[in-house]
Amino acid sequence: MTEFPGLIPGGGDLAAFLSANKRAVDAALTDAGALVFRGFDVPNPHTFDATIEGYGETGFTYEDSLSNAVRTNVTPRVFTANEAPPSTEIFLHHEMAQTPLYPCKLFFYCEVAPGAGGATPLCRSDWVLERLAEQSPAFVARLEAEGVRYTNVMPASDDAGSGQGRSWRSTLSVADEAAAEARLKELGYSWEWLEDGSLRVTTAALPAVRSLEDGRTTFFNQLIAAFRGWADSRSDPNKAITFGGGEPITSEDMAPAIAIADELTHDLNWQAGDVALIDNFTVMHGRRPFEGKRRVLASLIA
Repeated sequence: MTEFPGLIPGGGDLAAFLSANKRAVDAALTDAGALVFRGFDVPNPHTFDATIEGYGETGFTYEDSLSNAVRTNVTPRVFTANEAPPSTEIFLHHEMAQTPLYPCKLFFYCEVAPGAGGATPLCRSDWVLERLAEQSPAFVARLEAEGVRYTNVMPASDDAGSGQGRSWRSTLSVADEAAAEARLKELGYSWEWLEDGSLRVTTAALPAVRSLEDGRTTFFNQLIAAFRGWADSRSDPNKAITFGGGEPITSEDMAPAIAIADELTHDLNWQAGDVALIDNFTVMHGRRPFEGKRRVLASLIA
């Protein structure tokens, strides 16, 4: 399959289709990196939940994740994709790559198509890395050798006005500061409590390049999203990312990666009822700003 993302048209019960054709679907996903199922009968979130059940793999819940985004569960394994305001652009990223806990695949479901805008940009990060290694070999070599650290500020209470607004209580699944510190110690993070009750955390050095089973390597990280979009009343994107040794990653470092990714990005323009399946190790995704109503739900595969 050379089309990106791969489009699989059809009709009827998508759960039954995925169950009966899982081997072929997985082969197509490995080839394309992202698949869009269009024309199937997926009228509501509960049918989407049944679709995930039909796929037959273990789920990865929002509650158990370290996601920065504020989300709301619709079913135990289906939740809103991101509740940041429509005017907020969510830049390209691999889901939860800024943490040591991340899913291998993502399902998205369009319940309500946006009135204007609201596409989900998709980008093959193996293609990005191949080009980046040619243009900026020293940068790539340093990412491979050192990894990257991420810094963000978690508010005391959820802030739905920010794409990074999930509270430290929700993110860490804790009730108080002592439990938060114990959890951060387990994760290898460093931290600082701020006067307003928010929590600034910095990860341990995390890989920025991932090797796949078939020998490919991918630009598996959160660098573009953190550098371009981790800005709110608490966080400064210029301080969000460093090399593993602590030295800042600069705009000069990031410019080639951003330009290459923008050039290789394909916008998925949603139609109501669409379901997308994305290989999180191969494909970055984001969200374009939009007008009117838009409801895209998500579910993660461990």
